[in-house]
Amino acid sequence: MNQPFGLANMWLQGDAVTRTVALFLLAMSIISWIIILTKAWHLYKIRKIALEVECFWHAPSFDVALSQMTVELNPYLELASSAQEAMKHHSQQTGNRSELRQTLNPSDWLTRCLKISIDKSVGQLQHGLTFLASTGATAPFIGLFGTVWGIYHALVGIGATGTATIDQVAGPIGEALIMTALGLAVAIPAVLGYNAISRNNKVLIAELNRFGNDLYAFFITGARLGQSEVSTSRPSSQD
Repeated sequence: MNQPFGLANMWLQGDAVTRTVALFLLAMSIISWIIILTKAWHLYKIRKIALEVECFWHAPSFDVALSQMTVELNPYLELASSAQEAMKHHSQQTGNRSELRQTLNPSDWLTRCLKISIDKSVGQLQHGLTFLASTGATAPFIGLFGTVWGIYHALVGIGATGTATIDQVAGPIGEALIMTALGLAVAIPAVLGYNAISRNNKVLIAELNRFGNDLYAFFITGARLGQSEVSTSRPSSQD
């Protein structure tokens, strides 16, 4: 049985504004799902990599610990490498302090480098979240705009015919409400995805800060934070 009203009929009978709104919502939905799935896969891989952190502190040397870590998409490896490079760079400075950064002591210099590395990882983790938040906030209103536009044209069409039977009123108006449903269908996954990814990002950032504090303590004091048996568990920085 042929359905006189529906999504296909709305597309066929709609004007340029209606089709533009529909295409805009479709594009927002596709991009949102790409971001959600990509971020979910990225976070899943990082959660698996996080299990390597404890093994890191049981390595016989710092270089061995670095070599044992996963290379791809590993913020922990980037953080540890940044700490090692920062200490090497500071120890190689001569007594001639020609740059402002050479006036920093090792503690301040290492803190600065660790913070830069963590901020870089945070920026990568939060990439795309602005789009999800914007989609969740604006998609219902874009759908509502499409509905209002569709109702306006439906009423204009009914007024032009001079008759107002129930099928002439309910059909086009009900069809115009599809735009509101599309807007909600785009916004709800975006909001849920944004909340889930943000929560996992907060947990991961807290773990990165904890790892950064351990690296700071290791390079400045020679011991990991809260580590009582230093000689048997920490990697040596002399290699």
